[in-house]
Amino acid sequence: MNEQESYNIIPIGWVTGAPRNLRLEIKPEFSPALKGLSQFSHCQVLWWLHEFADDQFRQTTQIQPPYDETLTGVFASRSPIRPNPIGLSVAAILSVDEASGIVEVAGLDAYPGTPILDIKAYFPSADRVMEVTVPDWAANWGDWTTNN
Repeated sequence: MNEQESYNIIPIGWVTGAPRNLRLEIKPEFSPALKGLSQFSHCQVLWWLHEFADDQFRQTTQIQPPYDETLTGVFASRSPIRPNPIGLSVAAILSVDEASGIVEVAGLDAYPGTPILDIKAYFPSADRVMEVTVPDWAANWGDWTTNN
């Protein structure tokens, strides 16, 4: 194990549009990877939290979650401040245009200009958990996402 090992991650595209009308604009060389995605209702989008990529944020290991005064580790949160600023969202697929490399989505909590690292089709058999436990500060966040 090499503790100084690094990885070369390149964006496959960027989030564009307006907050209530977001699109994933995929680079032309990666648009063939969209084949078949339109057959799914949802996808997982991995994105780079570029606004929190500075060393000062990457050194933070504990935060105070919203709506609570309990200090918690960043791995026990959805905080954008983390050692590797990678975001993960489940988004509803509204449309896929393979030719232009545009995927219209709903429910993505990224902003226009955000680099996209990967897209994975959402498989209910592997990507959901029926019975979960969360801390009190996250208990009222709802159980399921919708298409909105």
